[in-house]
Amino acid sequence: MKKYLKSIKQQLIDNPYQAEGQRASDREKAKTPSRTDIINYLLAQTAKHNAASEYLEIGVRNPDHNFNLIQAKNKYSVDPGVEFEENPVDFKLTSDQFFEQLAQGKVLSPNHRFDVIFIDGLHLAEQVDRDIEHALQFIQPHGFVVLHDCNPPTEYHAREDYAYHHSPARGYWNGTTWKAFFKWRQEQSIQSCCIDSDWGVGILSKTQPLGPACPPQNPFFEYKVMEANRKEQLGLLSFDELKEKLA
Repeated sequence: MKKYLKSIKQQLIDNPYQAEGQRASDREKAKTPSRTDIINYLLAQTAKHNAASEYLEIGVRNPDHNFNLIQAKNKYSVDPGVEFEENPVDFKLTSDQFFEQLAQGKVLSPNHRFDVIFIDGLHLAEQVDRDIEHALQFIQPHGFVVLHDCNPPTEYHAREDYAYHHSPARGYWNGTTWKAFFKWRQEQSIQSCCIDSDWGVGILSKTQPLGPACPPQNPFFEYKVMEANRKEQLGLLSFDELKEKLA
């Protein structure tokens, strides 16, 4: 049995897809800036409209990884605590529960609006789509909805099942977030782009000049179709290009 398991392990090591998956993960981890840097830049941009910046984070896990580093006058955090037992957040709720209670005035106020809402919860397209729809209802006209994990480097990183760690992506998981982001990039009333860093930082806005809507295409949300047209379908930009657009 040990010899058999060793053989299986060696096959995984020798598999070229495994090696490429690891290289893709390493390349992505080396990219800068981080999502934190991008969010703080966007919050600084919104200060032109609202000096008392309002920030909401959906899907916090360990707040030391992002939330505690965000520079905003008022910050609110939402997480049900599935992945981080301590869960030191403001609202120990799912995002669906939070937005429902927000609309009903059970938390904060139904008139409350945020300058930046960061979505990094469950990385499955159906949930991310709902989170985007809800976030756009509570964002300032000048504000931004920001999403993590919008640019998975391989189809293994874009798998639906996080628990499958024997894939070439191993424990790295962007899920199907890109599909929800791509869907909203085709909405004519929304400006959008994706910063090519930190696994893809997607940005949506009702008014800010991020980039025009993507023409309707890839109707079945096929990964390989997206991969062949990644720059156009995801609206990939460098951080410097984003700064030029918002200057």
